[in-house]
Amino acid sequence: DFITKYRTCRQQVRVSLGKVDHHEGMSSDDELPSTEMTEFQKSKDDILEDTRKIFEDVRAEFSNIGQILLKFREWKEKFPDSYCDAYISLCLPKLLNPLIRAQLISWNPLEQNFTELEEMPWFGAIEEFSDAKNVSGSK
Repeated sequence: DFITKYRTCRQQVRVSLGKVDHHEGMSSDDELPSTEMTEFQKSKDDILEDTRKIFEDVRAEFSNIGQILLKFREWKEKFPDSYCDAYISLCLPKLLNPLIRAQLISWNPLEQNFTELEEMPWFGAIEEFSDAKNVSGSK
């Protein structure tokens, strides 16, 4: 079994390095060499920097989810037939996907002080837009 061989190999490495503070069944992430951790952190920082650059030359009205949804709300209120014929409810998820993904790239729910999805600005904007859609739909 591969997993058993892998665990045995890691155990032998710990013994040869004199690490006796390992508890069986606990995560062995701390056993990564510092060079690997440094490389990982550098790679992560590079990705986050590239992500910040993606929308830096885009006007706010086209890169801010709240402002995009405001334009769609205005469209729906002024031209409801056109809005309905364009199947906007089917298009919005695909339109907003890259913007949301760019904001979620640094989100890690396993960190101790992570932000809940419901607390993110884009979530509130979508929730408000959905409520406005339901309210106007009931009229």
